[in-house]
Amino acid sequence: MTIKRFVNLKRAEARRIFTTYVVVVAAYGLMQILSTTGLLSSTMRGMLVPVCAYMVMAIALNLVVGILGELSLGHAGFMSVGAFTGAASAIMLQNLIPFAPARLAVAMLIGSGFAAAAGFLIGIPVLRLKGDYLAIVTLAFGEIIKSVFNNFYLGMDSGGISFSMLSDNTRLLPGGRLIIAGPMGIGGIQKISTFTAGFILVMIALAVVYNLMNSRAGRAFMAIRDDRIAAESVGINITRYKMMAFVTSAALAGAAGALFAMNYSTIVANKFDFNTSILVLVFVVLGGQGNILGSIVAAAALTILPEKLRQFADYRMLLYAVVLIAVMLATNNAAVKGFLTRFNPFVRRAGKEDEHAV
Repeated sequence: MTIKRFVNLKRAEARRIFTTYVVVVAAYGLMQILSTTGLLSSTMRGMLVPVCAYMVMAIALNLVVGILGELSLGHAGFMSVGAFTGAASAIMLQNLIPFAPARLAVAMLIGSGFAAAAGFLIGIPVLRLKGDYLAIVTLAFGEIIKSVFNNFYLGMDSGGISFSMLSDNTRLLPGGRLIIAGPMGIGGIQKISTFTAGFILVMIALAVVYNLMNSRAGRAFMAIRDDRIAAESVGINITRYKMMAFVTSAALAGAAGALFAMNYSTIVANKFDFNTSILVLVFVVLGGQGNILGSIVAAAALTILPEKLRQFADYRMLLYAVVLIAVMLATNNAAVKGFLTRFNPFVRRAGKEDEHAV
């Protein structure tokens, strides 16, 4: 009976994973059809890439918050690292890689690598903390990263690359270009991000996180989340696995930042502030900690909702807050959860199989 119960649980997990992929692919196909037929407004078409970027951010943060059980409030910092390094590298590689999709892919890889490195460096002193202390320190590091980019200047000319801090002392030669201009950010970005690239990045993020969740490392993450002391007593290296989750999450956030940045002609560091970290955390909490599909749906809904409420002018943020509070209260109500479960065929089937196994 124990073996049957285990098999049923694995089948239920496989169904949930399959459902997530199907929903994402179906949503992509639907948006492409609506866009091709002209039924999708220009405003909505412009939001498709940011929605994909926020979906990846939600998946990345869910790995740390939902799967590992640690609270991080600095993921906007990793997003900004990916955005600035990715956009800057795309500008530098314009002549070397003229094919835009290839340049976008390289820029996202570079942004992801720099964000992973930042996550590793920050994780060395930070990940020995837990709970509220970890949240406060990650928040501080996120603000430090924003301040660094607000005071960072990077230029390129025929003599190479030069940079300076606090003020523009790059001393570029004639014909040179100031790429990062401190608080002015990066301007003149070529918009090479596409909805298809965003879809591919979401699928890659899903594959990475789901493979981690169902691996030995994933089981270690969940053991740490459920009982840190018990996990440590059976030989699980707490710091190592926390670092693994943190760096993986930072790398995905960096790739999302690069995708996001190259959807706009200008980006500034203040875009990736504390509010952005809180917004992504809301995606995770609203969708359900550890529920990847839920965080994806929440990211899409809460990114689109403010734009849909724009017609209400000054009242739109008030309405947005009211809707958010109502949804949070509803999703944490046992009666509402039971009602919604009745409409989920996968949950019902898993429950019946579990009853037969017992």
